[in-house]
Formats: sequence, C-alpha cells, structure tokens
Amino acid sequence: MTRTDAIASARRHLHSGAFLADLGRRVAFPTESQHPARAAVLRAYLEDEIAPALAALAFSTRLVESPTGRAPFLLADYRESAGLLTVLIYGHGDVVDGMAGHWRGDRDPWQTTVVGDRVYGRGTADNKGQHSINLAALAAVRAARGGRLGFNAKFILEMGEEIGSPDLPAVCAAERGALAADLLLASDGPRLSADRPTLFLGCRGGLRIHLKVQLRDGAHHSGNWGGVLANPATILAAAIASLVDGAGRLLLDELKPPPLSGPIRAALADVEVMPLDGEPALSAPWGEPGLSAAERLYGWNTLEVLALSSGDIDKPANAIPGSSQAVLQLRFVVGTAIDQVVDAIRSHFCKLGFGMVEVSATQSFAASRTDLSNPWVNWAARSIETTTGTAPAILPNIGGSLPNEVFTEVLGLPTIWVPHSYPGCSQHAPDEHLLLSVTEQALAIMAGLFWDLGDKQVTS
Repeated sequence: MTRTDAIASARRHLHSGAFLADLGRRVAFPTESQHPARAAVLRAYLEDEIAPALAALAFSTRLVESPTGRAPFLLADYRESAGLLTVLIYGHGDVVDGMAGHWRGDRDPWQTTVVGDRVYGRGTADNKGQHSINLAALAAVRAARGGRLGFNAKFILEMGEEIGSPDLPAVCAAERGALAADLLLASDGPRLSADRPTLFLGCRGGLRIHLKVQLRDGAHHSGNWGGVLANPATILAAAIASLVDGAGRLLLDELKPPPLSGPIRAALADVEVMPLDGEPALSAPWGEPGLSAAERLYGWNTLEVLALSSGDIDKPANAIPGSSQAVLQLRFVVGTAIDQVVDAIRSHFCKLGFGMVEVSATQSFAASRTDLSNPWVNWAARSIETTTGTAPAILPNIGGSLPNEVFTEVLGLPTIWVPHSYPGCSQHAPDEHLLLSVTEQALAIMAGLFWDLGDKQVTS
C-alpha cells in the first residue's frame, strides 16, 4: 500500500466514528491534575486507556512513578530494527479543572458533544484530542505497511503538564537511555489559525514577577491624610508604568530580547495573525514598534499585568490603602538574560526612587527552540505541504509555554511540534472544543509525517 492509502485510512478512522469513540472514552476520565483527589483517575487513564491502545500497536509499555509521588508517567517502546531512525512522541493526559456548570447549554465537560464542526469536552483540544490523533495516524501507517512502521518509536505520556510538568525533567534524566531518539515529534498548543497547518520548534518562557508595596498597617482617611501620606497604589502604578508603557512597549532594556535575527524574520514574513470569528480583534497600536504582529507574538518579549490589587474594588473606602501588590508575567524568547531580570528591575526601581517596591519572581518556564536551520524543519514542512497542498506556517516558537526545554536540554533532541487545535478552541476555559475539519486534516498530516519517516530510512 502507499502513502495515499495510509492517509485515506486515517481519514476513514474519523468518518467511521471510531476516532470520536476513542476520544469520548478518554474525555470521560476526569484527569484534573490540580486536584489530589484525582490521583487514581490519572493512573487509570494510563493503565486502562492509553497502555492498551499502545499495546495494540505492538508497543511495550511500563508505568514510571513520579519522584515526588504526584502523577505517574507512561513510557512505551516500539522497536523494528537498531538501524532505523527513532522518533519520540510526547503527550499529556491531564487536564485543567472541568468547570462543570459553566459550559454553554450546561454541557457535561466529561462527555464529548458534537455540535456542527465542534467536538466539546474537557481535553478535546488540550491534549487528549491531539495525542489521540497521533495514535490513530500511527495505526493507519502501520496497517498500510502491513504491520510495520518503517521506524522505531517511543512514547512518553505525562499526567502533570497542567501543573507545570514538575517531575518531567527528573524522569527524562533518569530515563535518558530509554528515551534516546533522533527526533521529538509531538502535538500540543494551537495552530496559527484553524485554516493554516503549522509547525513550531519550541516555546517562549514565562516568568511571574511579584511586586509589593507595604507602607503601613491599615488604611487612613483620605481627607485627613491625603497629600501627606504616600499612596502605595500610586507608587506601584508608577513603578509598573516605568517597565511597560500604555501601549504595551517594554521600557527597560533588560526585559527585551536580542534583536530578531534574519532567519526568524524570514520565517515569520508570511505569518499573518488574523483572528477568526469569536476571537478578540488585535489591538493597534500595541507592543514593540517596527515589528509585525507575528514578530511581536513569536519573536519578542511581552510584559503583562496579570493582577493588580489595593483596597476593595467592590466597596472602596475613602481611605489611603496601606499596601498594594501586583503580579506581572514576562513572556520571553531564547536569548533573554532571564537570570538578571529581577536584579535589573530592583536596580531600576531604586534609581527612580521606588526602592520601597519589593520584587520577587516565581514559576519560571524556560525558553527553548530548535534552530530553524535544522534539517528536520525542512523535512517536516515538505511533508505537510505534500499532504495538504499548503506550505505550513513555521514558527520559531509558540507564544505560550510547553516543557520543550526538557527535550532539547535534558535529552538533546531536535523538536518538531505539529499542533492540532486552534487559537479559539477555549482550552483552559468552559466550552473547550476540537474542530472536526482540523482533526481530519491533522490525521492526514500525521499519517503523512509518519509515512515519510519510514521512507526516510530507505533514502538516508
């Protein structure tokens, strides 16, 4: 059989209803990793659902306990020949809170519901639908090749991505030999848009910056003390405004990345950020001047105010508050001197007379990406274009964060991510959904990639 046959088989898996049946079973596991009470469900998802699916594809599987006891991992191995290339596939089976009672039409988050082109359910987009697509594509290629893939394959599925993948680095380091491969090929996050196939090579990092101004205990009457007592909210607002202005432009050089390189500008030249119906319109002007929307989103750093608090906004008193605090987030690309950010902000504040602003940082995600010149990038792009007739958007990294650095730094792998959701999928919110139209194309794309990976053994 041929590449075309494998792709057709993957599409039939959707049209027959088999894919939706698989996805429905998987969504029914309420794998909320933030809730300790779900520990047994996290384990059951691996043991009762994913391990049998991989065993049906001739993978050997084993559970690996997390070093902190939070959530187990499933490792799987499929070996045809020592002389063949090996691909490592990643996914996560945990999801965010189901938010039951907040879904449109009172939909059950633990049940898939098809409405037109949309398949609703918690995990449909992030990440159960995505790794289900990849499993189905593997099955289609194996069937079309008469029970072979033409390459070796390994799989790691974690159950803690939604709590920051706290144990993934340690597990990958301990299992470095078992996870050795030539390439990571994985799916998570959104495409550039629903109608544009996309591949990305890494992710921006994320650093939460905590600011606090504590001047005194309690509040004091603004009529009696206004004009003679410093207001912590006013100080904090001015301090934040010295970091990022009212148009979203970074003002402190230490928060900025290196200038965009020629290859990154070239890769993003044909990437257009165009919101679809139901998605927010882009704000203009906003962000770094002189950059396109794609360059600001995928090639630059942004500082966002996530939360800002002083006094009681619902019942404001006629009083000067005693304290104020804010949480900011710096999304940053590779090359940013992230270890120097906190000290740079403190020094900057002191120079401006804002030394009373306390600065700390938590929850750092590393920025990482595979170089655009890596041969796997062109290989994957050609495969996707052959399947779809459309050149994919090639993003140096997505705007959000994923545990990409574990694979590039701990395992030393080039990373190719092929996402199967889209920006308007409502992941992490009520009404999360997968698009059937994108799913059909994604099944074809992955079947083509896996077929071409098998053919690469013959031509290399």
